[in-house]
Amino acid sequence: MRRFLIRKLITYVLAFIAGVTIDWGIPHLMPGDPVQTYLSTFRLQPAGYAALYKTMSQAFGTNMSGWDQYLHYWKGILTWDLGVSYTSFPTPVSTLIAQALPYTLALLVPAIVLSYTLGNRLGAAAARRKALDNTVLPLGYIFQAMPYAWVALIVPYLLGVVWHVFPLSGGYDHSLLPSWTWTFIWSLITHWFLPFLTVFIVSLGGWAIGMRNLVIYELENDASRYLRALGARERVIRRYAYRNASLPQLSGLALQLGVVVGGNIVTETAFQYPGLGHLLFTAIANKDYFLLQGIFIFIIIGVLLANFIIDLVFITVDPRTRLSMQGAQA
Repeated sequence: MRRFLIRKLITYVLAFIAGVTIDWGIPHLMPGDPVQTYLSTFRLQPAGYAALYKTMSQAFGTNMSGWDQYLHYWKGILTWDLGVSYTSFPTPVSTLIAQALPYTLALLVPAIVLSYTLGNRLGAAAARRKALDNTVLPLGYIFQAMPYAWVALIVPYLLGVVWHVFPLSGGYDHSLLPSWTWTFIWSLITHWFLPFLTVFIVSLGGWAIGMRNLVIYELENDASRYLRALGARERVIRRYAYRNASLPQLSGLALQLGVVVGGNIVTETAFQYPGLGHLLFTAIANKDYFLLQGIFIFIIIGVLLANFIIDLVFITVDPRTRLSMQGAQA
């Protein structure tokens, strides 16, 4: 176990270093000067513009060499000083991320957990029932093939424009002030539902199809046939088949986290939902280097941490992994 954890930690540390380096490099490869972009919004005289440009370049560190900026970037990460946003000056990037993070977590966590759980249950049930298989499988293929952007257009059109059930954009009604009142909480829920439904629908089909195919394979393999020959009940065989089929799905969850996060960015942008995705779109549009880098750092940390947790869960639920590690130690 110790060797496994050390090997995993080394892998994730190297992945984090590579991700941080790419995160630092991408904004610097973007065309344009962020200080010039920021100052272009003001009407300044040439002398005042030159003085202010020099001062802001020194303040934001854009006048340093590339290597010095890279080292300064690592120092900021280790001290959690992600800089100051150009577009929201003088608000720190960490403050903007802290304001947007609850919206993104409220969107992603329920969508991932519910789509994974319900998709696996539906897929396992479809593997055993022909009538359900004839409906779940086609719907699963349709949901899986839907792009996030397309669903983010269809869902609000039906539930917002045609039927006027839910609001189309925003995180809450801007006529309200944030407070712990039922009116404000209900406004949060109604604005949250359409973005959540978009991410949930697209994710659901893939899990249902994957579990359906895995359960069918498990029910027809030699182990299940051997259990039937021993006189085991079909319910017991199905339970073992579901457990074995859940292991590849758990590995697939780690691989799909990046895809879901990317789709969530598109969804938040389409709904103008005030999460990290919408904040990222704003940073790209305004060439806000520090905000862009800070959001990417948080996404990198979140995805790597979630994958590490899934690896630990996989060791817990899969006895073969534990036995293989014990055999390696022996």
